[in-house]
Amino acid sequence: MTATPYERFRALHERPEAFVMPNAWDGASAALLARAGFEALGSTSLGLAFSLGRQDGRHAVSRGDAIAHAALLAQTSGLPVNGDLEDGFGATPEACVVTVQAAIAAGLAGLGIEDTTADPSRPIHEFDDAVARVRAAAGAARGRILLTGRTDNFIAGRPDLDDTIARLTAFAQAGADVLYAPGLPDMDAIAAVVRAVAPKPVNVLIGPGDTTVPLRELSAAGVKRVSVGGALYRVALTALVEASEALRAGDLAPVRGAIAGSEIAALLPQR
Repeated sequence: MTATPYERFRALHERPEAFVMPNAWDGASAALLARAGFEALGSTSLGLAFSLGRQDGRHAVSRGDAIAHAALLAQTSGLPVNGDLEDGFGATPEACVVTVQAAIAAGLAGLGIEDTTADPSRPIHEFDDAVARVRAAAGAARGRILLTGRTDNFIAGRPDLDDTIARLTAFAQAGADVLYAPGLPDMDAIAAVVRAVAPKPVNVLIGPGDTTVPLRELSAAGVKRVSVGGALYRVALTALVEASEALRAGDLAPVRGAIAGSEIAALLPQR
């Protein structure tokens, strides 16, 4: 019997070595990443919001749009997709349950629930509220979709490793399948998180904030999954900026040599 996307995604986290889960931002990028040989993808709330001309992390994109977008990535890539579904699109545990149920219905393999609030003046939920939200999401997710419990302390101006570990430990105890704290500053912090939540798998964003390390070093530290957030989308925009500057200066060469539209079209569903 063919494994479901959820089963395939879970199995990746059970292997001894870490794997890279790049984040796609549209159907074409998802198809190209699948062609490159990746085994799972994530969506990126930043890539989706910016492509719509909206702010990220401010509820400027709806639950339905974010889930439909992640489902599109799964359809065009044929890979398990983890939905970057921010704070679950609501402050309450009940809102998180609705998000989990909608993600399951859309065929996603995984999703994340953050402890963010979408309120810049109070960016992170209080500890007990954050844990209650993950606990409710885990109850709805169990055995049906892989749930990542995420704290955004370090990227929300709260670089408190002790509180970050306490939150991730509580999320693990509440039923989260994977734990994630983007922006951890160094390998010592990453290793501390891995130890604290073991044996549950840990996702990191690219790697430690102080340097770039090889995947094998992250794997040796016990990391199971490496995502890139909006980085690939920003890499693409960097190429756009560089080409547009050259075009503006009268140099037409940068638009030569790009991947052919027909090559991308051949990777997309034919209908």
